[in-house]
Amino acid sequence: MLCGCGSLEKYKRLDEKLERKMIEVRRTASGHANFKSINSIIMRFPQFKEGLKNLRGAFEQYDEDSNGTIDKEELKKCLEKLQLHLKEEEVEDLFHSCDIDGSDGIQFNEFIVLLCLIYLLMKPASSPDTASTTSKIGSPDIEATFNTIVEAFLFLDKNGDGKLNKQDMIKALNDYSPWEKSPAHVTRTRFKEMDWDKNGMVSFREFLFAFVSWVGIDSDEEEIPEEGS
Repeated sequence: MLCGCGSLEKYKRLDEKLERKMIEVRRTASGHANFKSINSIIMRFPQFKEGLKNLRGAFEQYDEDSNGTIDKEELKKCLEKLQLHLKEEEVEDLFHSCDIDGSDGIQFNEFIVLLCLIYLLMKPASSPDTASTTSKIGSPDIEATFNTIVEAFLFLDKNGDGKLNKQDMIKALNDYSPWEKSPAHVTRTRFKEMDWDKNGMVSFREFLFAFVSWVGIDSDEEEIPEEGS
């Protein structure tokens, strides 16, 4: 769960940046969409998982003391090696916003979220459908995976305001399969899994943490249940 580590202002600052970025990406998108229903996202989970697991090597490389977490100094070295030039305040915001258990270290699932956030914030909004030529995040495959996760969020963000609300989720879960509507408790449960600060809105950062969990990146057994189960 999201901890109350005195970082609420940092969450808010970062989440507002992400909202603006998602609105930009939507505005400059080509109109092509990979997803037509929530099930089309779920069916891609194995590919998402495979793509994100490719970041394990990078995580282990930057976890210099091999303790299973990346501390703030290791993160700064990681960003330097990736030639990602962020301000000190930005690094602080990202670190505290992704260190959800307050351990003062970034675990693998948190590292995935952190890199995806950096990729989104630094990529040109004018090229939403292609891997950025200036990004140093990793391989084109990783960047393509991040791009597709962004598209999944944009599919769920029905009103295009850069964040999700419960109405967005209900619309996404039901609109394209009216004959197979999700039970109300399923919709509520999935929204609750994302809305950690219980403010009725889900930022892209909160969505990412839930998405990584649903895909099952931490455990082969940890999978999101099928619709209606």
